[in-house]
Amino acid sequence: MSVEMNTNNGQITISTEVISTVAGGAAVECYGIVGMASKNQLRDGLSEMLKKENFSRGVVVRQEEEEVHIDMYIIVSYGTKISEIAHNVQSQVKYTLGKTIGLTVSSVNIYIQGVRVTSDD
Repeated sequence: MSVEMNTNNGQITISTEVISTVAGGAAVECYGIVGMASKNQLRDGLSEMLKKENFSRGVVVRQEEEEVHIDMYIIVSYGTKISEIAHNVQSQVKYTLGKTIGLTVSSVNIYIQGVRVTSDD
């Protein structure tokens, strides 16, 4: 599947895998994010955290008419304010996709899949 954009110079087709990878990379740079989680919890396992090359499994890109919507499945760090983390991820993903790909995103939906507690042993 891919997202298509029309410009003055022609048509651009971007793979959803590329968009997912860029969005996932932008999300894990945000404070409070431990990592991306799989969107298929039952099949992939509840506690699986995705590595950099698998970010696309934790991001769903949907195109409805001229609008692009992104669903992100993340794992947050214990002791952080979840609403602030979600807002920061939404802002960062929209900004990064706009600057790197030139894609305007209508919505970024955040799904918290887990909270990771780190021990100071």
